Amino acid sequence: QVQLVESGGGLVQPGGSLRLSCAASGFAISSYAMRWYRQVSGKERELVAYITSNGGGTSYVDSVKGRFTISRDNAKNTLYLQMNSLNSEDTAVYYCNARTVVNGRGYVYWGQGTQVTVSS
Repeated sequence: QVQLVESGGGLVQPGGSLRLSCAASGFAISSYAMRWYRQVSGKERELVAYITSNGGGTSYVDSVKGRFTISRDNAKNTLYLQMNSLNSEDTAVYYCNARTVVNGRGYVYWGQGTQVTVSS
């Protein structure tokens, strides 16, 4: 069974840090580009960070550049998002996403999300 399970969310004070994890099962993430998205209730889901299948390339939305770091451990089949200097605008549900194309067929998987709340 293909599954992505996020963890590491919670309540943190402004300026604090959290590390999100996304553990994959049922498939190998080594063939997949991976992404972190976030969504605030009533708003569209926003792409936060992207990493290539081998980890050699990353990109970030401007609002998190210099504060968030996406990484992956293909041996552990896990994706990470290190979040530093958090502020209230980072409050959202964070989702991991795996995406690849094999022989012209697209494969996309989503996790269930983990809540991040930044508040004093």
